[in-house]
Amino acid sequence: MNPMERLAEFAEPVTRHPYILRVRRNHGLEHATIHILNQRNYKLSGRSSDSGFVLLGEVPTEQVESAVAEALRRLKAGERKLALHPNCGTNLVTAGFLATALAFLGFAGRGLRRSWERFPSMMVAMMAVVLLSTPLGMSLQRHFTTEGDVGELELVSVRRESKTLPLNGQRITLHRVVTASG
Repeated sequence: MNPMERLAEFAEPVTRHPYILRVRRNHGLEHATIHILNQRNYKLSGRSSDSGFVLLGEVPTEQVESAVAEALRRLKAGERKLALHPNCGTNLVTAGFLATALAFLGFAGRGLRRSWERFPSMMVAMMAVVLLSTPLGMSLQRHFTTEGDVGELELVSVRRESKTLPLNGQRITLHRVVTASG
């Protein structure tokens, strides 16, 4: 058992709590839906909660409905890897955290001259962070932030909304996907 699996086993009372498990299942369904919509050439992002998820992007509602239905069917059939997505916020947070921690450790408590001397080695270390953060983020998704076993999760509704952004007045389209555990 690798260290991430050990950590996941230790954290299981938290990750299997009914509320957190609902969020993780919806997060997995969100990713699976985005994978399917990406294959249909739609670009979008999402955000999950305990009651479903929101997709942001210009997509016909019928496409969202059929993608969610296909994602549910495929996840229930065992295609659990659909619950993982390389553009997940988990990966972004992982990269940001690692880069910030490395910069803090590499430059903290040093004089300006000493920091500039360390700059080339820190740059190489930052490139390593970029390369390592995606596999680490995917592992964090698999064990902590998503769940590929959607259990009895069912689609309740898909509702299209249009919102105006406050600063620039741009209109955005979103779809609220509501789920329930059967």
